[in-house]
Amino acid sequence: MFRLISTRSRLTAIAFTGLILAACGPEKPALSVAPSKPPEVTVGARIVDQAGAYRNFIDRTSAISPAFVDGAMVAKSVEAGSAIESGQIMQGIIGYGAIVALEDPAFVAGVRAQAIGEVQRQQLAESLAANPYNVLAISGSSSAASRVALVLAEDGQRLYDAGKAVKQAAYDVQKQAWSKKEVANRTGRLANAKSLSAVQFDSDLGEAELRAHAAGRRPPGGPVSPPYTQTVVRSVAVAAMAVLGQAGALRNDTVSAVMQDPNIGSCARMTKLNLNQCLAVSKPYYEDIFCLGQHIMMDSGRCVIRAAGLPEPYEARFVPTVRPLKPAPAPTRRTAPKKK
Repeated sequence: MFRLISTRSRLTAIAFTGLILAACGPEKPALSVAPSKPPEVTVGARIVDQAGAYRNFIDRTSAISPAFVDGAMVAKSVEAGSAIESGQIMQGIIGYGAIVALEDPAFVAGVRAQAIGEVQRQQLAESLAANPYNVLAISGSSSAASRVALVLAEDGQRLYDAGKAVKQAAYDVQKQAWSKKEVANRTGRLANAKSLSAVQFDSDLGEAELRAHAAGRRPPGGPVSPPYTQTVVRSVAVAAMAVLGQAGALRNDTVSAVMQDPNIGSCARMTKLNLNQCLAVSKPYYEDIFCLGQHIMMDSGRCVIRAAGLPEPYEARFVPTVRPLKPAPAPTRRTAPKKK
């Protein structure tokens, strides 16, 4: 026995079946981000200024000769080594490290592949500003970080070695009469060193010169393995922001915040404090040479090597030779004089 189905019911069933088929049909392709032309690498003036100041300090101070001949030469060398502010050393290391990282083609390609659209580039830059360690997820970041660490360590070691030679000169020149004379205008010399280390140094190096200098660096040593220091990571993060076109003048505040490493800033400030204390008690010129070699050069070199994350140079402590005391002569027994 057949049941009759109304026309209205048949139409409803057909419509419902159509909805089911439509829902089960092929999915529409997802909207993709249209790739745009990669922006030019933007190295802002803030990065260039700080990187140039660091480069000038390393090259100028490492070139100080230990062959001192008079007090005027000592005073000039102390003044040259004092002319940079502690915070500028910290930001300069990161700024120059960023320029070094930009010379790694694999890293630059990895950043560009990570963000192919303008919105993606802005989002990635914001992510790096919030947490610079996010840069380590980008392809090529390890090779860039290793390159930065090796270059900075080479800078620090060169400054340290030059300082060690100057420090040795403090002992060598003590045989010369001029080195034993009291430093002229000791109070003014100390005040001048303090004022020079409290002012930002204006660099004369431009972006092209810094890029060319970094491109020619081929430091010895194998690849540096993680974990990387804050300085190295922040250098690579700033470089990534430059590749994304997000490190220009409009992002100065953001970039400046990334170029901060409290550990290296503290190391640089302690170096300046030790220098000021050394100069405050120094009287003859050979003692000023010691302050120059130990605190301006060797201690600053250690800070840079520490920023790179490589082992700091070992310096054995001076332990004076103690000669054994001669045994005291045995007491002699006194006899009474004979009576006549």
